[in-house]
Amino acid sequence: MEINTIDASVFAKMFLAGAKNLDAKKEWINELNVFPVPDGDTGTNMSMTIMSAAKEVSALENPDMKSLAKAISSGSLRGARGNSGVILSQLFRGFTKVIVEYDTIDVVVLCDAIQKAVETAYKAVMKPKEGTILTVAKGASDKALELVDTTDDLVYFMDEVIKEAERVLEKTPDMLPVLKQAGVVDSGGQGLVQVLKGAFDSLLGKEIDYTIEGVTDSGKTSAASTSNSYIDAQANQEIKFAYCTQFLIMLDKPFNSKKENEFKSYLETIGDSIVVVADDEIVKVHVHTNDPGMAMQKGLTYGSLTTIIIENMKLERDEKVSAMKEKEMQSVSATEEKQEEMKEEPKETGFISVSIGEGIGEIFKGLGVDYIIEGGQTMNPSTEDMLNAIDKVNAKNIFILPNNKNIILAANQAVSLVEDKNIFVIPTKTVPQGITALINYIPESSAEENAERMTEELDTVKTGQVTYAVRDTMIDDKEIHQGDYMGIGDKTILSVGKDMETVTREMVSEMIDEESAIVCIYYGEEASEEDANKLAEDIEEDYPDVEVEVHFGGQPIYYYVISVE
Repeated sequence: MEINTIDASVFAKMFLAGAKNLDAKKEWINELNVFPVPDGDTGTNMSMTIMSAAKEVSALENPDMKSLAKAISSGSLRGARGNSGVILSQLFRGFTKVIVEYDTIDVVVLCDAIQKAVETAYKAVMKPKEGTILTVAKGASDKALELVDTTDDLVYFMDEVIKEAERVLEKTPDMLPVLKQAGVVDSGGQGLVQVLKGAFDSLLGKEIDYTIEGVTDSGKTSAASTSNSYIDAQANQEIKFAYCTQFLIMLDKPFNSKKENEFKSYLETIGDSIVVVADDEIVKVHVHTNDPGMAMQKGLTYGSLTTIIIENMKLERDEKVSAMKEKEMQSVSATEEKQEEMKEEPKETGFISVSIGEGIGEIFKGLGVDYIIEGGQTMNPSTEDMLNAIDKVNAKNIFILPNNKNIILAANQAVSLVEDKNIFVIPTKTVPQGITALINYIPESSAEENAERMTEELDTVKTGQVTYAVRDTMIDDKEIHQGDYMGIGDKTILSVGKDMETVTREMVSEMIDEESAIVCIYYGEEASEEDANKLAEDIEEDYPDVEVEVHFGGQPIYYYVISVE
């Protein structure tokens, strides 16, 4: 069997087949992840990225190469999740830059497209690491360059390129010691190989179901079925304390830890969702209460007040529900909404943060975040999620806090797609880093100065997270068994064992040094406040010079997120 050219119709089927093959193998690819944590994994992220593009491709009735290239590039860019998903989207982006110029694809065009794909993906990653999906793609690219002048047969060409990709994939453990110790190949590289294999099967004429779920005749997924239930949920939401109260205290006397604890204790008697963040000259305060005056009167005992914001959450809730119902009835077009929004004068600065739990989301809101993206570890937000958030924040300058190393690339990718706002991605890899970044924002400084300062301060906080292992593996010479508790630090696993309390305390001991002053414990949805307070007491007993704070985080998967500063 010999094939010399591929038209847009054939290539669309190849792409859909590659997408479906990856989607079918995503759980197997997830199992290749080195870290055995129960969160969003490589296979899932890559699958959701390519399926976003597949839905757009499937919606094309009679695709030409131009419309096909746009659907693949735009769909994957906006749907990109996690580092592996973003890199995959960049491979598609580079690939489509070449094929868009042709009506059909032959060996020469395919080779050029593969070269451009790899070049684009490498440029997107600040510090490319060998032994990853990039290495596998580069191996395929080198083989394509070697073969381009020797054959016109696309079947032979693709077969040899895929064989080389598999050969390089098998060598990834020799390039990354962590893969070798875990006994696995790179999961992202495996995902790419599955895309290529699926596409090749389609070229060979194998029987494949090209149907993509969630695509209507118009190519759009419908949200109507969820709209009414969402509005009802908003309307029935219970609000115990009516006023969201925020203010700054300009200190006129020292505000030590004893006074801070005294102030927090008082606020707990009149409200909840309390956030008090202090430095040498200023205290940021956030509390939900039915009597804002009492909170401010107490604040006045420490200094003068400024930047006072009081919002009636019940009124806001009612207005929001009313607005949603009105929108539902009137079916206001997206264009009209956008025009209405543009009439409002944008504020100077806005903040977007990824959160991993209800409590942590409230903390971010208390520190001034305008829009919370729910996601984090359990589901990496996509570039499209970032773009939607940016669209909803009416500000000239917007800071994005990804709070997860696997979300930073998706956030950066969103920046390149926004033209009417200045977007600054602060490379926060953990929630505590995000909180540190916000605390170090100074309104009087320029956006550029703040971005630099906020980024510089990230290294002052260490983060540890306690979860459980979903499979047996070996990492950093630590033997891990399914069901073990793990204390995961910024760069490696710090502790492993059968007892969660012991694992947590061992993790904290690895994080604390002579310069450590504050430990913050954020307990998750599967940990109790009682256990968190007991842990805090144990840490204070072990380290008398360290102040320990306890906050409800509400995060899934991770029993504790703990920061040390």
